[in-house]
This record gives sequence, C-alpha cells and structure tokens, in this order.
Amino acid sequence: MEQRRLGGTGLKVSRLGLGTLTWGRDTDEHEARDQLKGFVEAGGTLLDTAAGYGDGASEELIGALLGDVVARDDVVLATKAGVSRSRGAREVNVSRGSLLRTLDGSLKRLGVDHVDLWQVHVWSDDAPLEETLSALDHAVSTGRASYVGVSNYAGWQMAQAATWQRAVPGRVPLASNQVEYSLLNRACEHELVPAGLSLDVGLLAWAPLGRGVLTGKYRTGTPADSRAASPHFGNYVGAYLDPQSRTVVEAVARAADGLQWSPLEVALAWVRDRPGVASALVGARTAAQLRGSLTAEQCVLPDEIRTALDDVSGRAGTTDGP
Repeated sequence: MEQRRLGGTGLKVSRLGLGTLTWGRDTDEHEARDQLKGFVEAGGTLLDTAAGYGDGASEELIGALLGDVVARDDVVLATKAGVSRSRGAREVNVSRGSLLRTLDGSLKRLGVDHVDLWQVHVWSDDAPLEETLSALDHAVSTGRASYVGVSNYAGWQMAQAATWQRAVPGRVPLASNQVEYSLLNRACEHELVPAGLSLDVGLLAWAPLGRGVLTGKYRTGTPADSRAASPHFGNYVGAYLDPQSRTVVEAVARAADGLQWSPLEVALAWVRDRPGVASALVGARTAAQLRGSLTAEQCVLPDEIRTALDDVSGRAGTTDGP
C-alpha cells in the first residue's frame, strides 16, 4: 500500500487507514483480530482510535492485539483525547490537565509507552486554545507522543492552532486535522483543504464512504444488520438517507457499473486522491467488509468519471460526527 507523508512532517502513513470506532462494542476481538491482520498484510500502517471510542474499549482491544497480530513498530498508532462518555452523555474537556490524564489512560490501555500521533478530538471554547495546545507540546517533550494533530476543527480553528504552533520556536507543529470527507460531505473543501495545504497540515478523512451510504447498501431499504438499523448509529447514518444523497449514490453506482468496480471502490478512490488527503480512514463491522475496502488500493479513477462525480456531488454536507 502506498505510504504518504503526513502534512509537513517526516511521518509516513498508509493512504488507507484502519478506523476502530466500533471495536470493543460492535466489533469483537475475533473480528478485530482478523481485520488488523488483513489490514497489515495489505500493507496498511495507520491504526486510528480514540479514548472516547467505547469509553476506552477500542484502545483496550488494540492493546490486546499489539505484539500478537502485529509488532508495535509496524503500525502508526494514532489516538485522540477530549471526548468522553463515561457518565453516559457526551462530554468535552480539552483542558491541559484533562488531556494529559486522558493520554496517560490511553497509553495504559494500549500497553505502549508512546503513540505516534496524538490528536485533540474536537474544538471547545471552554479552554483557552493556548492551554489545549500546551498539552500537545508537553506530550511530545515527555516522549508520550511523537507527532500531534487535531480533529474536527473548522478551517479558521485549524489555521489559528497551526499558526500558534509555528509562531514560536520549540512548539510542536500540527501534523494533521482529521475531518469528515466524502462525496456526500465536501464541506471541508471550502476552507480546511486550502488552509491545510498552505500550512502543511495533512488531512485524515473519516467516513470516506459517507457513513456507509456510498457502498449502495441502502439503495433499496435498510438492511437489518446495517449500522442504520442499530441504536448506536441510526441517526448518524440516517443523515445521508435523503434525496440529495440518493442522487450521488446513484451516480456512484453508475460509475461502478461502467468500470466493473464496486460502488465502495469508486467512492473510496475519489476521496483518497483528493488534494491534501494523507489517508482515508475505513471502518468495518467484519473482516470481509474490510477486505472490500482494501481492494480500492488498486483503483485509480479516470479523469472524466472524477469530473462527473465532482459535478453531481457539489459541496454540500454536514460536519457533525461521533
């Protein structure tokens, strides 16, 4: 699998990353083991998780598999801090103390002494930006993280944070911003992509398959075993089960028929090769589903089909996520 530099850093990541949002909750250890094994065998390196995924369950499962399925140094281990559901409801805390405590908890669950990429999960006005960013600097200076980034930041937020980090020698530059990006959500193209290209901040695209809708599985209804039918993800997927999204899905399906590809391969190849994208993060319920995503590594969209998809998808979309 092709490896790409993450922003202006020397860190290289696979252009398809493995997302683990459901690990430890909807994805059990057996399926997670098979997914990780298949991903690494395909040349994948970027393994993305967060302290808030399953209230730490995702990190715990990864920790149980590291060293067994894959050597620690053979993956780029990325996690996030700032979002918690420990009390049932979603809580955001990006203060310096909370972030660093969360990082220590992540390291313990993962069974490692450092992560390769540590990210602030969301922006919050409840803590001064310089305080939040000081936690990133401290994590790197103490060896708990090699590189740092942010997640779900708007264009002006990311630009402000990146500029702050570049303003004084000794601060750690932002390597990445992880945001939603797909044919069903191109909102990041307005400001985030140009800002990232200008400031050397790489883009990690989450939900590159439009929360699963671009696979075409919902064209004739909602399968009983799909995420849209689950209590955890019903509203999350349902946001893209609208007439505008259906138009895009049908265009993807027609392109797939013409190329003799799957709709998944078309949608994933499109976002993976957009300007500024370092890696597209794919998540799967089963190892078989993941293998379907990994086949996109061999797919390169013809220019005329890319242009047609650009035209039909436009630039609309939301930015709310898990």
